[in-house]
Amino acid sequence: MKNYDNIQELSDFLMKHNIKPSFQRVKILQRLSSKKDHPTVNQIYTDLVAQIPSLSKTTVYNTLNLFIKEGVARSINADTSESRYDLITSSHGHFLCNKCGSIYDFDITDNMNFDFLSKQGNEITSLDITIRGICKNCIDKK
Repeated sequence: MKNYDNIQELSDFLMKHNIKPSFQRVKILQRLSSKKDHPTVNQIYTDLVAQIPSLSKTTVYNTLNLFIKEGVARSINADTSESRYDLITSSHGHFLCNKCGSIYDFDITDNMNFDFLSKQGNEITSLDITIRGICKNCIDKK
């Protein structure tokens, strides 16, 4: 998903996905699209509560679950204490920094071969890969 700054574009995007574009939903979508940091519910809440004093963590959580249900976002469980959220719903990988906790996207190339799973009678419907290590930013800080 591209980074939408325009509220009308965000509203239209939600409507295309059968989601009523309430102010809170639009702001949550805007937060997800403006930063590619795979935020937690707490991070989204903290970023938005000053703009939306009536916002609750429950609203953020319910909105994210609706986004997941309608194919707008997905949840990432990368062995962290909380789920993280991503607007890229197509198959791609994540690099998780063991030091700072940042998560970075990377493309899964066509030459990655998982035919052995199909040969065992399995059907692959999506591919989620998480690689853990230390990111360049943390290495450069040493």
